[in-house]
Amino acid sequence: MKHRYLIILAIGALAALLYLPAPGLAASILGTAANFAVLAGTPAITNLNSTTITGNVGISPAASVTGAGPGANAITFTGPPGTYGYDLANGTALTAKNDLSTAYTALNNMPATQTLTNPELAGVTLPSGVYAFSGTPAAVLLDGTLSLNAQGMNNAYWVFQIPFALTTGSASSVVVTNVGASNTATYGVFWVVGSQATLGTTTAFEGNILAGTTIALGTGATILNGRALAETAEVTMDTNTISIVCPNGGPGYDQGLYYSSYPTTILPVGPSAVPLPATMLLLAPGLTGLAALRKKKII
Repeated sequence: MKHRYLIILAIGALAALLYLPAPGLAASILGTAANFAVLAGTPAITNLNSTTITGNVGISPAASVTGAGPGANAITFTGPPGTYGYDLANGTALTAKNDLSTAYTALNNMPATQTLTNPELAGVTLPSGVYAFSGTPAAVLLDGTLSLNAQGMNNAYWVFQIPFALTTGSASSVVVTNVGASNTATYGVFWVVGSQATLGTTTAFEGNILAGTTIALGTGATILNGRALAETAEVTMDTNTISIVCPNGGPGYDQGLYYSSYPTTILPVGPSAVPLPATMLLLAPGLTGLAALRKKKII
């Protein structure tokens, strides 16, 4: 009976090794920065007119938020009461900024799956992958619609490694299409921008902007599945909507990737899984017991 129990334990653990996801998949590679819809460095976060935010607003080392309210022309937080708020030059904001810097570097170090020679992304459809840009244009441009085709996958991701600026034209948009059917599907859209990111008026943007310097959102621009995260400089807003959650309640396109070696190496979520520590603890006694029984039988 004991022999049978140990065999069942070992087989169950081995099955778990095959099907459990890699460690850390439930956590965003953005770390604590994933809790923030807006994150800035210095000198301030500036908001003009009424802006609606689902997520926290943080700044470090500066502590200034202009247009925070109260009043009609202020930042309004959505979600359950008390869920979101401000972190100004405190430990929480500093930790988030450090996590942002870690993700910025690691995402930039991912091997590119394709190098784009045209800096204009309008009218382009891109499958899951890591995209670098050749040449030295002033900016990657989006003056129209960019389609990100998930091809039915549940863990699609897009990483844009932009060593210069990112600029969108008025009424431009980013759309994610052909998503997977699973209710647990997780996606990642990351815009790693070397300098400033500027969204034109009424741009409908998707994904997480990780900018080296400034992020400027034009009047009526939206980020409905992502974040505006500036490493060193300011974030300016004007009648915008920013949300860290998808309309279905899932995370705002900050998944699909995980740290295989923190804090340097990021890999996509794939069919091959890494053993979870708990699974190894489950497997160990089963294999040890089987080995002991085998040794006893030989003796």
